[in-house]
Amino acid sequence: MKKLLHIIATPRGDESRTLKVSASFLEAFGLSHSDWVVEELDLSKEELPSLTVKRVDGKYMLLGGKELSGQFRAAWQDIIRQIERFLSADAYLLSTPMWNFSIPYMLKRYLDVIVQPKYLFQYTKTGVEGLVKNRKMMVVTSRGGTYTTPDMSAMDFQEPYLRAIFGFVGIKDIGFINAEAMDMGEQLQKQNIQAAQDKAKEIAKGF
Repeated sequence: MKKLLHIIATPRGDESRTLKVSASFLEAFGLSHSDWVVEELDLSKEELPSLTVKRVDGKYMLLGGKELSGQFRAAWQDIIRQIERFLSADAYLLSTPMWNFSIPYMLKRYLDVIVQPKYLFQYTKTGVEGLVKNRKMMVVTSRGGTYTTPDMSAMDFQEPYLRAIFGFVGIKDIGFINAEAMDMGEQLQKQNIQAAQDKAKEIAKGF
């Protein structure tokens, strides 16, 4: 059975505009993918490991071509557990609002935990090789404003960063569903959420 990992990067629960769109995606996905299981990873509730000095030293051991052993291996167990959970999925749904033109701190912390050498990427003689292959990702976002004009698109550090970091580890098939203008009036908010939900349902059928 294949697995879709739903990574949630908002603490707002039922009040989340982002999750209203993701719920539509998951509903349609479930109807058309009966042989898949959906696993939820809520980063607002997950106890992510801190990057202590010993754990960072372990990272530099890996970057230097060494294997983790002894106290360093023991210190990395919680990191490895998160990496293995991420790699156990066949596809990903990422639900993240835009915070200050970028991503919430909980998502950045998660990425700092799992994006590790020898696990998600490696350096070769010809450059970087992403190790997360043959997977796809759909990203659902909500934004207070709109980022379609040249002036505002220059302030969007969310989508470019997520494309860059996940592309770095090998995930090239990444799509975005952006619910914009969430803070520009109730009517526009409802209209744009509905449009994003309709788009999410259509995409989910063939995802």
